[in-house]
Amino acid sequence: MGLPVRILLHAPDSRRAEAVTRAAFERIAALDRMMSDYRPDSEVRRLETAGQQWTPVSAELLDVLGTAVAVAHATDGAFDPTIGPLVALWREARATGTLPAAAALDAARARVGWRYLEIDRARGAVRLAKPGMRLDLGGIAKGYILQQALESLRTHGASRALIESGGDVVAGDRPPDRAGWRIEAPAADAVFTRRAGRLANAALATSGATEQFVEIGGVRYGHIVDPRTGVGITHRTLARVIAKDAAIADALATALSVTGPEGARAFLRRFPDVVVSFSMPGGGSP
Repeated sequence: MGLPVRILLHAPDSRRAEAVTRAAFERIAALDRMMSDYRPDSEVRRLETAGQQWTPVSAELLDVLGTAVAVAHATDGAFDPTIGPLVALWREARATGTLPAAAALDAARARVGWRYLEIDRARGAVRLAKPGMRLDLGGIAKGYILQQALESLRTHGASRALIESGGDVVAGDRPPDRAGWRIEAPAADAVFTRRAGRLANAALATSGATEQFVEIGGVRYGHIVDPRTGVGITHRTLARVIAKDAAIADALATALSVTGPEGARAFLRRFPDVVVSFSMPGGGSP
């Protein structure tokens, strides 16, 4: 994932703690090798070379892609796991300080569309139905991987645990003698702050373009790309989500950072159990 991961847990002794955290980190590394688009030999990247053929994939990749398509459908494409061609353009833009050419944007947008990501669960296979498609799971894989790391800890008897990476948190059972894990959420509203202050068996994801961006012609373009326009987001709204499942929290936070609070109202009713908060850098509501 390109980010450090921190694990806090309660264990009977240091030897047990080291053993269970080693297993969790091994699980994280294995899943990263499957899902990172930075690794040319990852499962995600190999799907590009398969053209439009059905390709068998691991159960884990099948699982995360199924969740990704479900969130894409629910958010009307504000989250889209096939956004890879556009992300590649904006990575280059941030490196060069130059906006992508209109023709390049049009060509990339023509290769994006979550409806063309086809999944056959019975066969355990995936197909990218449009030529030149490329997956980018940056908006969901981290949550999925952290959730799986927590499941690894639980399997090894360490359910009282917290895993954090890049501001995203997955919490297991509450610590002894506490209502939950206390997570700070600066500038979040009161309801969200209370829930974050006693987090247990839930995940908290944060997304926004407050740190990674490029300024071109006086406009700040964030590293998060709106799949519907093909352009890096220009607002600075920070979106936070608490959900039972970390992959859902991660993907929804990505979608909400694209839509902002106004665009979110249309689809948040489809996720009645999540808690959402929007804020601006330095505090205040957008």
